[in-house]
Amino acid sequence: MPFDPATRPLTPNEARVLATLMEKARTVPDSYPMSLNGLLTGCNQKTSRDPVMTLSDAEAQEALDSLKLLTLAFESSGNRTTRWEHNFQRGVGVPEQSAVLLGLLMLRGPQTTGELRINAERWYRFADISSVEAFLDELQERSAEKGGPLVVQLPRAPGAREQRWAHLMCGPVDTTASNPGAGHSVAGASPALQARVDTLEKEVASLQATVQRLCSELGISPDPAPMSPPGQA
Repeated sequence: MPFDPATRPLTPNEARVLATLMEKARTVPDSYPMSLNGLLTGCNQKTSRDPVMTLSDAEAQEALDSLKLLTLAFESSGNRTTRWEHNFQRGVGVPEQSAVLLGLLMLRGPQTTGELRINAERWYRFADISSVEAFLDELQERSAEKGGPLVVQLPRAPGAREQRWAHLMCGPVDTTASNPGAGHSVAGASPALQARVDTLEKEVASLQATVQRLCSELGISPDPAPMSPPGQA
């Protein structure tokens, strides 16, 4: 029986650990399967994560043990250090493209189809947005025999051009919440200022995705060096 989040949803910690394994398998294959220390670093990244988390060794290990019982992760043998691999596609019963979309949603929170296509560049290259939409629709209409829906399309937020998608791996989400995952509100900000902040956040996210894609094509690290404040060396 495929994994059914309606019966046994993942915890936020389990989702973060599982999605990190999925990400690193594709983006840093030389370091995969992963040790606990390497996995913990990936889980607690400050970039490309929503929400940002600070898991402890014990919390990550507990999540791995639970995922192992769910057949969504397993230990690799033949190494002095225990290493871990994910078993997402087989455990959940979805094709590669669907697994990529679910992994991104678990790592980065709700996203539009355009954002998902851009963020998927280092994982899988979708031909176009319609291809992304087709796999999302398939995940949303998944039959009960296969484990039920794994994503949901959220209502369009005020001022937003597109609707966002959220995963259901951790159980149902509140689709009435205002613009979930679409950024952070500024306390006491006027509607005009908040709209400007939201626009800037989207522009920064788009630029970061472009930089990651270009770095991937050039074969260099996408992690930028810290920038000094203006006027400092």
